[in-house]
Amino acid sequence: MAVSNNLTAILNFIAFMCSIPIITAGIWLASKPDNECIHWLRWPVVFMGISVLLVSLLGFVGAYRKKEGLLGVYLVLMAILIVLLLVLLILAFVVTRPNGMYYVPGRAYHEYRLEGFSPWLRNHITSSDYWGKIRACLADSSICPKLSQEYITPADFFAAHLSPIESGCCKPATICGFQYTSPTSWIVPSNQAADADCFIWNNDPSQLCYNCNSCKAGLLGNLRQEWRKANIILIITVVVLIWVYLIACSAYRNAQTEELFRRYKQGWV
Repeated sequence: MAVSNNLTAILNFIAFMCSIPIITAGIWLASKPDNECIHWLRWPVVFMGISVLLVSLLGFVGAYRKKEGLLGVYLVLMAILIVLLLVLLILAFVVTRPNGMYYVPGRAYHEYRLEGFSPWLRNHITSSDYWGKIRACLADSSICPKLSQEYITPADFFAAHLSPIESGCCKPATICGFQYTSPTSWIVPSNQAADADCFIWNNDPSQLCYNCNSCKAGLLGNLRQEWRKANIILIITVVVLIWVYLIACSAYRNAQTEELFRRYKQGWV
């Protein structure tokens, strides 16, 4: 019984350590400028990491003080958290699989089409119900203004590896044929019929292309890149947590069997 409890305590310490990369990945996601504008996406991963941390501490206390009730509660709660993490991973993988990126000849950066991203992301982020607040948040951010300080000449700008949100929100689409003046100021051609976004572009720093479909696509492109990077950490962590949980269940079952056997022997004597 003591050996099983010690093993469970060690396993809970490993689970406790697993919560650190989950929390770190969540904080990294929350710190991104695009996630700052989508409040409901900012903290789920952080909350999941904190929950894993607290449940691991509960299991550690239960194993250290030999409280079988706490260990049972720990196993139930950890199973729930692992299922929730798996659901989060599957959802993130499915909705970030479609990619609206396309290559632009003569440019180092890519551009993005809104139709190329998953319907779920489009409905929950770029629909008219949500976009007004997100657009105002993007306009107040430093995402686009900083480009004018980083790139001076057209050659520098066209050779830049812009992020999806910079490519979609801070400049007009290349197909519009605008002439470069600065990263956020362009000369409008006489014929703008190439794309609907061409009519929406405005050199006003508070307008730019924030109402364009290309901006919505750029935001989704940023989210896709960030969540796919975070998923790598989450997948590794969840695999370790499942391994720890299975061993902990086995140790708990063995401890229960040993306790029943000990009581049986005492009753026999």
